[in-house]
Formats: sequence, structure tokens, C-alpha cells
Amino acid sequence: MDNQVVGSIGLGLVVFVGVREGDTEADAVKLATKLVNLRLFSDGEGKMNLSVRDIGGQLLVVSQFTLYAETSKGNRPSYSLAAKPEMAKELYESFVALCRATGIQVETGIFRAHMVVNIVNDGPVTISCQSEP
Repeated sequence: MDNQVVGSIGLGLVVFVGVREGDTEADAVKLATKLVNLRLFSDGEGKMNLSVRDIGGQLLVVSQFTLYAETSKGNRPSYSLAAKPEMAKELYESFVALCRATGIQVETGIFRAHMVVNIVNDGPVTISCQSEP
């Protein structure tokens, strides 16, 4: 941001977090627990059997309200499903704290800031996780 690196990781996961209206602290707990235990990294046999915790990896967590863009009508996305910034910030920060509490190194972006995010996607594996089915 502003030509300064505010968060950087080595091996690990880039996590874009969207908070929607109605999300709760319980949702943050569920997703943080799921995230640090998801088996997304290859073991010695090339199977996705290891979690970010297992490999001693890191997390880069970036808030991303645009994940809740509604595009079914017209050509301009609506973000009415996204939580209001005050609530979203609270749950985003809670999610980050919960991830850090697991002992994993967590870096972040800056909430509501315009950022350039550079990713080297080794895979590619992109997974969407929600607290509800």
C-alpha cells in the first residue's frame, strides 16, 4: 500500500476474507479452525494431506468485501450482501486473532485500503470456504 509492503509471507496461504450481513463470532471461529486444519499441501507421496499448520506455513489475510458481489442483475455489482464496514472490521480482526492464537504466523493487509496483492500461486489451488453450506 502506498508503495510499502504491509504484509508478506513465504510458504503458506493467501486468504481473502469477506464478511456478510448476519455473520457472527461463531462463524469466525468455525472458519479459522477450518482454515488452519485444511489439508491443502502435498505430503511425500504428492497427496494433499498436510495443513498450513503441518508444514509450518504462514497466512496472509486480506479483507475482501467484493467476495459478496451480487451480479445476477444488470452489469454493475451490488455489495448489499456484504456486512457494513464496522461489523466487518470487527469480525475480520477477530478472525485474524483466532488464526494467530493457533501459533501460525499471520500477516495482514490494511482493512478498507486499496492494495496491490502479488501472489505466486503454486498449484494452482483456490478454495472457497463458508461457515454455512
